[in-house]
Amino acid sequence: MTRFACFILLFACWTTNVSAYSVGFDQTILYASSDRPLKTSLWYPSQTTFPTERVADNPAFLGTNVVRIGTPQKGTFPLVVLSHGYRGNWRNQNWLATRLAEQGYIVASLDHPGTTSFDHSAQAAAQWWKRAGDVSRLLDWLLNESYLLPNIDAHNITAIGHSLGGWTVMLLAGAQFDRDQLKQECSLKASPRVCGLMPELGLDNTQIGEPKGSLKDERIRRVVSLDLGLARSLSRQSLQVLSTPTLILAAGVDIGDLPQAEESGFLAQYIPKNHRQYIVYPDAAHFSFMQLCKPGAIELIEEEEPGDGIVCKDGNERSRDELHQVMYRDIMHFLKTS
Repeated sequence: MTRFACFILLFACWTTNVSAYSVGFDQTILYASSDRPLKTSLWYPSQTTFPTERVADNPAFLGTNVVRIGTPQKGTFPLVVLSHGYRGNWRNQNWLATRLAEQGYIVASLDHPGTTSFDHSAQAAAQWWKRAGDVSRLLDWLLNESYLLPNIDAHNITAIGHSLGGWTVMLLAGAQFDRDQLKQECSLKASPRVCGLMPELGLDNTQIGEPKGSLKDERIRRVVSLDLGLARSLSRQSLQVLSTPTLILAAGVDIGDLPQAEESGFLAQYIPKNHRQYIVYPDAAHFSFMQLCKPGAIELIEEEEPGDGIVCKDGNERSRDELHQVMYRDIMHFLKTS
């Protein structure tokens, strides 16, 4: 490598580093509905650069460095809202939230009552439509009451969801739940990870207060589905007319009974090609979209909860960190071009 080429490489690395923002972090609880308080986490570009602390870090999972309640940067920034998977929580996509905030995005996540790690309420879990409502409530607060309101570009909002969160953001994009279709699909192939959750999620029978029609939130400009589940419960007709730009990211490694061809592939089959992008990572597994695992995490998790060590297993080609690099690149390209 020539001396000039070395200089160019060093300059590129330097400009990349200096362009990254410090990440402010805050948490609050939304009490607008007393029976469904929403624990909310926020990441945003911060003027304050210290002191930093580690969040979402524990003996099994790697956290990230943030500035607790940092002073928000001046200016307006695009907004991303995150929806976690079944019995997940705000920590699961902390890696993605932090990277987005470093590059000039405001990011908000919440814990969905009934289907989060911290709340297994059967009544809350069965109110399947309220997951989408949680995100809309979060947007109401962000765009009308939060201290970040002056910093949010209300015309550039993205919703990203993993697993059941992917299903949630598809509802927000305009896809509609079809109980009869799901029952028919499950009569043909009764996948335990999908069909087995129908009673718990209130999908088997009509629930008290269940709405009819679309749950689309017009404020959301685009959505990203990270290896969603329950895709076959979304009516084909609603997918065929879906116009919200959609990025479908899928894991090619099946964890047992969640083949991406029947989930993410179902979306790709029916959403018009001019409104969606579809990428399959052949060496990623369902939980590769979650935070990085520390050495020994599988054994540690298995000791506490046998079978749950699967959350730290990926394919055999690339590490989770390498997969995250590619996933982040694909997400950023979509955010900037759609």
